[in-house]
Amino acid sequence: MKLYLSVDMEGITGLPDYTFVSASMHNYERARKIMTDETNYVIEAAFQSGCSEVLVNDSHMKMNNILIDQLHPDAHLISGGVKTYSMVHGLDDSFIGAMFIGYHTRAGMPGVMSHSMIHMVRNFFINDMQIGELGMNAMVAGYHGVPVLLVSGDDETAKEAEELIPNITTAIVKEAISRSTAKSLTPKKAGDLLQEKVKQAIANRDNVRPLTPPDNPKLKVEFVNYGAAELASMMPGTEIIPGTTMVEYQAKDILEAYRALLVMIELAYETKYA
Repeated sequence: MKLYLSVDMEGITGLPDYTFVSASMHNYERARKIMTDETNYVIEAAFQSGCSEVLVNDSHMKMNNILIDQLHPDAHLISGGVKTYSMVHGLDDSFIGAMFIGYHTRAGMPGVMSHSMIHMVRNFFINDMQIGELGMNAMVAGYHGVPVLLVSGDDETAKEAEELIPNITTAIVKEAISRSTAKSLTPKKAGDLLQEKVKQAIANRDNVRPLTPPDNPKLKVEFVNYGAAELASMMPGTEIIPGTTMVEYQAKDILEAYRALLVMIELAYETKYA
């Protein structure tokens, strides 16, 4: 059995604010160690549950945060910032399931460091369904017929996951007090919880269905200002919805929609004046 892990950073135990998740800040190196340790708890539990291979995809910012020299020796790691499918790169139909570790809620929602990809994005939609990173990544997994078996993060992230995916297992390693304050388990206690939840999720895998994306989905991305929307709409095939800061793109499938989202975000990120 092969298991896929997409590991973000904002939902990792004990990380309350941007000083832990930004490479230029003083708490970042300590946070990398906590992130790597938390990933190791998940990997070890997966192997104990009968998995023969665990693929870890570093999914935060430049996607080179996990300390490979401290990672479980039997796992494989995808590290680096240029990936065709970003947070779900390497995921295909050969996996029994995916787990999203250290995830967070979508932009505009309660939760520790809630956002959707970058701060230039207010919302994104597949057809008329409003989703965040969790939902978009789960749809890509669903395209491959792979269910998301477990999501870990704060209590608000668990709610978002449970609304999207019936019967999913969630591991709440911290509770959101505000967007930059959390009541957190210690890393050891969080590790114990994660190992228990991973084993539970793998045992429960037959009760979780993939989040199947719609055929020919329309991607809509709402930006925080018109300048960001203008830059995003430079991508061929896109257009700004009149009277809004929303850019839409008609995709042939969810994989194309995902790649279009990444390109629009990269373009919008160049906005210099808000």
